[in-house]
Amino acid sequence: MTPFGPRDAENTGPTVQVAQGNNRFALELYSRLRAGQGNLFFSPYSVSTALAMSYGGARGDTAAQMARTLHFPPDQERLHAAVASLEATLSGVEKKGEVQLTVANALWPQEGHDLLESFLALTKAYYGVLVTSVDYRDPQAAARTINGWVERATQDQITNLVAPDVLSSLTRLVLTNAIYFKGSWASQFDKDHTTDVAFWVAAKQRVTARMMAQSDEFRYAAHDRLQVLELPYAGEDLSMTVLLPRARDGLAELEEGLTLENLERWTRDLSATEVDVFLPRFTITSAFQLNDALLSMGMADAFDIGKADFSGMDGRKNWFYIGAVLHKAFTAVDEEGTEAAAATAVVMVMGLPEEAPPTFRADHPFLFLIRECSTGSILFLGRVVDPTSDAA
Repeated sequence: MTPFGPRDAENTGPTVQVAQGNNRFALELYSRLRAGQGNLFFSPYSVSTALAMSYGGARGDTAAQMARTLHFPPDQERLHAAVASLEATLSGVEKKGEVQLTVANALWPQEGHDLLESFLALTKAYYGVLVTSVDYRDPQAAARTINGWVERATQDQITNLVAPDVLSSLTRLVLTNAIYFKGSWASQFDKDHTTDVAFWVAAKQRVTARMMAQSDEFRYAAHDRLQVLELPYAGEDLSMTVLLPRARDGLAELEEGLTLENLERWTRDLSATEVDVFLPRFTITSAFQLNDALLSMGMADAFDIGKADFSGMDGRKNWFYIGAVLHKAFTAVDEEGTEAAAATAVVMVMGLPEEAPPTFRADHPFLFLIRECSTGSILFLGRVVDPTSDAA
């Protein structure tokens, strides 16, 4: 089976294989996060990248558990080279000038705490990290420094990622990733066609939402219980794929069946079709501490002071462990296009046919994802339950 969505189905190189592993992790993580209420949005790419940097210092059972949970290849060098290649692909999209798409990585070690040169060399070579020492004995100042970098890297869309109370004098390293995207639709919606309509948040409950509308040719697929629509951004290197259940209350069933295999099956038959599209404007901000989700997915040792082995970071076994994995994401979708940003922090603690065109009316809860098309890598993933609410 080919990975979800790459343009070249014959491309099965290491970068696409890692993108496919990231996508599988994305959907498995979504299955843990979806239990909450309301809208949801996150960047599996950001989470995976931040943890890949941490994985660079993992050894033994800790590394093996991380590889299984994150669907990383066990060969560390192959993984890091593929992640770098994927980031280079995203950088290439940015250089074309059609969209803004930036990725940044940084390490924030405790002042005076030496990291192994091999770990620093790996993260610099493959992740292009900025390395800045801070003093975690002053958590307020350390948080301000890290959060300031995150804000700049995300065009001020992600603020206060790291709360000072997550840091302490035992913190020895924070690893951060930030991703920012802003793109115009290849076919923009006319603002004059946006109207107030009913959006069904449940089978018998509705709110009034601003619904955008246009008719054009898009890649579209129809299934018995599901419609799929792909909306490309300018340059067509990135696209939004919207998964719309036919039933107003069909989101839970759709989420239950959201696997990489089903996603590939649902999108396999996408073809150019004239479609009447109705999509609500929406803004979502979500924040998560991912410890419990990652623990439940099989990454237990990394969080265990007595079992964690990150000796590849500073040479000491059972010294570092992950105290927190923090993630925050934002997206705004309107007639012109999409703005999305996300950041992740990994806190390392010492211790331990000729007929009427189909209508795609997204007037009830749906899933959406933003991906890089050449590799199929899912950069952002979310759901809209209530487009009038900007909270998760």
